[in-house]
Amino acid sequence: MNPLTANLPIAESFLIQQDWAAYTRDQHSVWAELVRRRMPQLEEHACEEYLDGFQQIGLREDSIPDLAEVNKRLGPRTGWNATPVSGFLPPDAFFEMLAARQFPTTTWLRKRESLEYTPEPDIFHDVFGHVPMHAHPVFADFLQQYGRVCAGLMRDKEKLERMGRLFWFTVEFGVIRQKGTIKLYGSGLISSHGESTNVINRKTEGGPEIRDFDLDAVLNQQFLVSEMQKVLYAVESFDQIYEAAREAEHRLA
Repeated sequence: MNPLTANLPIAESFLIQQDWAAYTRDQHSVWAELVRRRMPQLEEHACEEYLDGFQQIGLREDSIPDLAEVNKRLGPRTGWNATPVSGFLPPDAFFEMLAARQFPTTTWLRKRESLEYTPEPDIFHDVFGHVPMHAHPVFADFLQQYGRVCAGLMRDKEKLERMGRLFWFTVEFGVIRQKGTIKLYGSGLISSHGESTNVINRKTEGGPEIRDFDLDAVLNQQFLVSEMQKVLYAVESFDQIYEAAREAEHRLA
């Protein structure tokens, strides 16, 4: 029995194997183009932890990641794994995986005509956007804690919705202050040139308002998935979001 499967009774039916050998030369070329389009901006504007994680887990510009190889480097650092799944997971399966330090990772890659945006997460969003942060111990602990809290709230739709806002304004659209400037760490920013540029050029082009991170404000902040973000919340350290997840558990449990 696969030990990962044994720990994931809800998510088990969604787990798959990545057939890395099946990726075509053109697909690897698309990956390379996606990375080349993002890295110049990220080298200047991504947080230090993301850039360190990118190197630590061995991501390459020229080829789609082999998740087994990524996990050989990621697992010993934080106990996390990028675990292949068949697509969107229902919430209970998603939270179960996070609580077990298994990040649900899609294996398909967008086509060349959809380089800038795809409505469903693909391996570029999931691995390039998310997984480097999982090499950071505090962020890794935060994400597991988030999964545990949400798994305990499955019967309360309103509380889950509020916790979803915490995920949105950290994991997906998180920013952090480092060395006197705003740096990016949320995957929705990391993987999207348009969203990142909207933040970077906010003072001249009317981008989002950056507010100090406040748990109450975040849990109550409405947002639209289909629009550029109007408000983001900047943390001073990743300890801040870990403590926020612990505090949210006390408030909402």
